[in-house]
Amino acid sequence: MNTAELNNFIVTLIYGSLVLLSLLKLTNPLKVNKKANLWFGIFLFLWSTFWLDEILSLITHSVVKVNSILLVAFIQFFTPIAFFFSVLFYTNPSFKFKLSDVKYLILPVLFFVILLIRKTETYESRPDFFETIEVFHISLILFQALFYTGLSYFTIRKHQKKIQQFSANTEGIDLNWLEYIILVLLSVNIVYVVYNLFYNSYSLNLFINLIFLSVIYFVAYYSLKQREIYPVEEKQREELITIEAETEEIKKKLISDDELIRIKNELEKAMAVQKPYLDSELNLIKLSELISVSTHHLSYVINTGFQKNFFQYVNEFRIDHAKKLLKENQKLSILGIAYESGFNSKTSFNTTFKKLTNQTPSEFKNSSGL
Repeated sequence: MNTAELNNFIVTLIYGSLVLLSLLKLTNPLKVNKKANLWFGIFLFLWSTFWLDEILSLITHSVVKVNSILLVAFIQFFTPIAFFFSVLFYTNPSFKFKLSDVKYLILPVLFFVILLIRKTETYESRPDFFETIEVFHISLILFQALFYTGLSYFTIRKHQKKIQQFSANTEGIDLNWLEYIILVLLSVNIVYVVYNLFYNSYSLNLFINLIFLSVIYFVAYYSLKQREIYPVEEKQREELITIEAETEEIKKKLISDDELIRIKNELEKAMAVQKPYLDSELNLIKLSELISVSTHHLSYVINTGFQKNFFQYVNEFRIDHAKKLLKENQKLSILGIAYESGFNSKTSFNTTFKKLTNQTPSEFKNSSGL
């Protein structure tokens, strides 16, 4: 098998994988993150069309340029927008489109106008004008991709801070896999564009397609195992979504100082006696129900009274518990201690332990002379 045949095989895998994955996301058999998966499925299908020319050329054994069709090119332009909308709904399933969101159509309308001009103008009739339009055409595609990629990245980063206000185990709901996809695709596209400016891009096609295929399998693995991020029950979901992302954002006083002290004492008593932090599924809702206060008041008390977010507050108790087990229990493995302390994976345990103690659990155990 020569390089061309290998590249054709990779292209077939890419296209088939994207179409199959898009259908899985659109049908959503597990019925989780419904709106997010709908938009993510649309994104995957639109992404697959970028290899449609090559697939049809392989089938017909002739050069096919479907992507040069005005309607196809226009639809493909929505690919970064579809990705951004999926991120919006992953991070906020209660998001609703408003009239002001018509702003998302500004760039597509401008792009459609440019496509129409490109169809009516030829290089021979007005070469300078045609070249200018071509520059605008490419620039708009790049700007759209970079703009929505950047917007998606910062939306995910904001989400990762926000979920620490209501979840003590953020692994599986922090959307790290989407963040990695953005960074990899951005890097690949930069390399491709730069290489295309100075060299023949065809020689890079096989390498780029192999990377894309790897990314697609990565996407398939993590997107299909992505669990529901927020509670399905609407009232609970709305409560968590409206929790402020960071301590400094809480500007108004929600409760009196006396009430803050009362709730703070109740919380400290519950944590010492009932040890709810040992529950790996503990979240703000469960803890607020335990001490009979609203989620907003409890979040306010933790942020204001302890100067911490929910994630930090709960995991400090877990790490203290883990330290005792590491010193006292010789039978339990590191993974066993992680589970016993309320963590749901060894990775999250090691990461949190290292962050709070500047040591890994193994280093702590060795330094304790055990």
